[in-house]
Amino acid sequence: MAIKTLNRDPLAFVLVKYFLLVIILLFLLFPLYWVLITSFKTNMEAYRYPPTFFPHEPAATSFIKLFSEHNQFFVYYRNNLIVSTSVAVLCCVFATFSGYSMARFKNRWGRMFFAILLVSQMFPVISRMISLYVILGRIGIINTLGGLIFALLAAQVPFCIILMASFFANIPTEIEEAAFVDGAGRWMILFRIVTPLVKSGLLAVGIYAFLMTWDDYLHAATLIQADNLRTLSVGIALRYLGELSYDWSLVNAISIIGTIPVVLIFFFFQKYMIKGLVAGAVKG
Repeated sequence: MAIKTLNRDPLAFVLVKYFLLVIILLFLLFPLYWVLITSFKTNMEAYRYPPTFFPHEPAATSFIKLFSEHNQFFVYYRNNLIVSTSVAVLCCVFATFSGYSMARFKNRWGRMFFAILLVSQMFPVISRMISLYVILGRIGIINTLGGLIFALLAAQVPFCIILMASFFANIPTEIEEAAFVDGAGRWMILFRIVTPLVKSGLLAVGIYAFLMTWDDYLHAATLIQADNLRTLSVGIALRYLGELSYDWSLVNAISIIGTIPVVLIFFFFQKYMIKGLVAGAVKG
């Protein structure tokens, strides 16, 4: 009986492969490294040429200055958290109901609704800002966090619905039929049986909506004029970036603090998000 031997890659090929991966990783992480070290430099050293790749005298002056003198930054931070969390929760709610109906009630109206959702993703955000501003102005919610939440919800929810519909489509209908036989109603089936089976997808939808809203600039810059209602990206651009000179150490310290929620989300929920996105990618 012939013994099959496993084909192993040559050592040189393995070394070259890992070398390229390290180079790519360093290339991707270098901007984050530069932001971090610049936040610990003095502003004079941040402008030095040639630049220094490590602070000569590392100091947390920018962070101390941020926490002691710039209270408005935390107003922007709070607004960003409120808007991002609200949009994420509402996206999960709308995506659950709409995605389930699209996956289970297949008819002409469902296909038309699905086509409308796809078409809505083909237009750039800037193309709908004028009409969005007019609509929100007529309702009377311009320059409010509620109006900004509704605008961002309208931008994020179509993709979230499409994503959740794929998760619900993966759930066998036999499970629901068995529950119907046992006397369960449609609402009980949705909340007690089906939704727990797609919780990874629901988490992926929530994380996606939160991250996309956290980095939004165009909606907030267009719909919010009051300084105490601005979100983080707009507040930083208008308050901390001057016309002639920047306090780069302070700006980078703000950037580090601003990325903390995103980093924590990826650190704790990365495997669930990847699992959810992959699980909903294929039907059957």
